[in-house]
Amino acid sequence: MAEEYPEFQLQLPRGGPLAHGRLLQEKGTNGSQKFVVLAGSPARSETVPSFRVHMKSSNTSRERIIVAGGMRESEKWHGYLETTEDIECNSPSAAAEILLGRSANGWHEWTSADGFPLSDYLKSSWQTAQRTWLVRGSNVAGFDLVQRLWLPDGLVSLAGSRLREGIDDGLTKDRLRAVVEEDYESILAYTPLQQLVDELHAFLSKMKPGDTICAISNGDLYVGEIAGDATQIASDGGRSNLRRPAEWQSVGYHYAELPEELQQKLSIQQDVVDLTSVAGLVAGLGRSNEELAEDASGDSSLELAALARRELELPEPDDALAKDLLVHDVNWLREVRDLLWDDRQLIFYGPPGTGKTYLALKLAEFFGGGPEQVKLVQFHPSYAYEDFFEGFRPQEDPKTRDVAFRITAGPLRELADLAASEGNRHIPHFLVIDEINRANLAKVFGELYFLLEYRNRSVRLTYSADNFALPSNLFIIGTMNTADRSIALVDAAMRRRFAFVELSPRLEPTSGLLRRWLKREGRDAEPADLLDSLNARIGDPDFQIGPSYLMKRGVYRDGGLERTWRTKILPLLEEHHYGENVGIEKLYGLPGLRSSIAKS
Repeated sequence: MAEEYPEFQLQLPRGGPLAHGRLLQEKGTNGSQKFVVLAGSPARSETVPSFRVHMKSSNTSRERIIVAGGMRESEKWHGYLETTEDIECNSPSAAAEILLGRSANGWHEWTSADGFPLSDYLKSSWQTAQRTWLVRGSNVAGFDLVQRLWLPDGLVSLAGSRLREGIDDGLTKDRLRAVVEEDYESILAYTPLQQLVDELHAFLSKMKPGDTICAISNGDLYVGEIAGDATQIASDGGRSNLRRPAEWQSVGYHYAELPEELQQKLSIQQDVVDLTSVAGLVAGLGRSNEELAEDASGDSSLELAALARRELELPEPDDALAKDLLVHDVNWLREVRDLLWDDRQLIFYGPPGTGKTYLALKLAEFFGGGPEQVKLVQFHPSYAYEDFFEGFRPQEDPKTRDVAFRITAGPLRELADLAASEGNRHIPHFLVIDEINRANLAKVFGELYFLLEYRNRSVRLTYSADNFALPSNLFIIGTMNTADRSIALVDAAMRRRFAFVELSPRLEPTSGLLRRWLKREGRDAEPADLLDSLNARIGDPDFQIGPSYLMKRGVYRDGGLERTWRTKILPLLEEHHYGENVGIEKLYGLPGLRSSIAKS
């Protein structure tokens, strides 16, 4: 009986008056419990622009009620409408939408006098947190159930064709596993069988009225709301034996126009996918920023949508940054920013001493807003996927002191999880990979190689079997020493996934860097002249000497320049000319270079 439920109330936006209503035991045409808005309840006088398009059914009901005199201008509340009679609606959400003039989740927006949501008073009240789900129904045994059944009949379903009769949402997952293993033993291997258990348990027990539901059909995403409990019926071909009533929005959203993070989750190849981590992106579909700003107050789903709508941005480099980094032209920095924005991955390459790592870290800190958003790793020949992303590592139990192998996250997984966490998605995070060409890249990146190019997709991981996608706010900057291994050895897949920016002593910003630094430090320009003269004598640009060797304080103590030249620069050139019988000291030594400079 309806008396089992308390009277519920709904507060209109911006601290408006309270509407009142009751939940009925009687069910509507799609199986959802009906709801009655009591006479004398306030309603907004206007609807939001998207309401007529996306919630056509509720908008039509609202207009019909107004025309029939069921709602009229209120004498009690200025600027509001007021119900003149009890209004029976197909669901709590339909009742809330009629009063608010926008899409609404009535299972959470109608509350008791004590402030508890309506969903707490249903059978599944033990789980009150609202979730968002994807259920696939576009190709079930060759049929598009979304278009043929779900949208026109107001429901969502799973096949469950071989499940015995009497399955309901009261089964524990352990009991459900035993049932599924027995009923599907002859047709499913172990892994897909366990996946089926997870999907059935989510559909039967985790979903509840008020949860958001999504489906994909004909390249469009359709969004709705779970409106009742699960039931089991016999269906044609066993395509939809398990069903839940659902209230669908009137239109779909083109898949290609969805936010990238939402596309990542939708690409997971399972029949039931938990989309709660991107619930804000789903809740914001079809709503303008103005609507979210107006209606978010007091509605957790809309507040989440407004938060998720915040744009990811990379700060614009300015003259102050160029001056601090001694870059010759701020436009060069802006080009680097544009390359990062377009490709998300960039490599600085050049000979030793050109400041690749220093520049990568400084730019990452500038674009990310601080060092806490930056992680540095250095590749080497023995570096592997297990070091970089995740793998089994020995770990000691702090209580028993026993050592066991457990899956341990590497630097990329740690940074990706941090970047993807709620509240961080609009903040750029940077992974700086030093000496990126020293490792076997295909071995280190594994299946992540695919994600570097297809950021809107997800893959199933090798070790943990989690579905993983690279967050859109995760950027990668690598450095590549061309004297260590020629850039020509980088494979085509690597070139396609990264933008390459050369840092060479023959090109700006590197060519004039030492001269600008000496000027800022108030020192004589001779070291810059010597470096220019030296590099002019080196034929191979990959072995020219970068300015950072001469940008250290020790170089300018007594005898420091000669000492640096003898112990750091000449050994590099000896290695370069190994076996060529070249007089290194005569060709590249300081006396010869100074003599050449004096003559010129």
